[in-house]
Amino acid sequence: MKGVHFLLTLAVLALASSIASASDPSPLQDFCVKVDDPHKASVFVNGKFCKDPKLAKAEDFFFYGLNVPRDTNNPVGSTVTQLNVDKIPGLNTLGITLVRIDYAPYGQNPPHTHPRGSEILVVVQGTLYVGFVSSNQDGNRLFTKVLKEGDVFVFPIGMIHFQFNPEHAPAVAFAGLSSQNAGTITIANSVFGSNPAINPDVLAKAFQVDNNVIDKLQKQFWYGNDN
Repeated sequence: MKGVHFLLTLAVLALASSIASASDPSPLQDFCVKVDDPHKASVFVNGKFCKDPKLAKAEDFFFYGLNVPRDTNNPVGSTVTQLNVDKIPGLNTLGITLVRIDYAPYGQNPPHTHPRGSEILVVVQGTLYVGFVSSNQDGNRLFTKVLKEGDVFVFPIGMIHFQFNPEHAPAVAFAGLSSQNAGTITIANSVFGSNPAINPDVLAKAFQVDNNVIDKLQKQFWYGNDN
């Protein structure tokens, strides 16, 4: 029995370790403000150089203007403003990101994934049709909801998800992500707009369409709406 308990303990520790490594590491100091110049750095954490903590200032943790509407005059009809570690240096090692998303009438945030973070979204203006698709192992189930002002929806880490404004009026949402830099993979951009292009034979077989369809899709301009 002792051997069984020992194996169970190892299994639990292994599971805990895998869960802990699935998100940003916990900070081991008050803060580790990102700095771009390595000559001004005192340590290297989470892929970023950090300035001497004694040189940190309030501006390192500050951003202004998130109340200002963004221009949505683009092919997808939306603009994503990400406040990640590249916009707020003090976010480094803190494991969070804030996002504002502006939607034109009938605009959308196209199907995409965040490989390094889960997302929680709240609608502050207008109406959104939102959803995500589960993994192959779960049968690719689609979870959708129509959200009004004040409604909240969660997108699990790594799941393909989207938002669409079905109304003839602008919409605005704010979202939090569980990473200082969750990353964004827009499905259409990645598949049909990769550099260099994926072999059309691969995509034609994968999507079970003629090569001419793939050729047309790869010649499109795939717009990135996040900044």
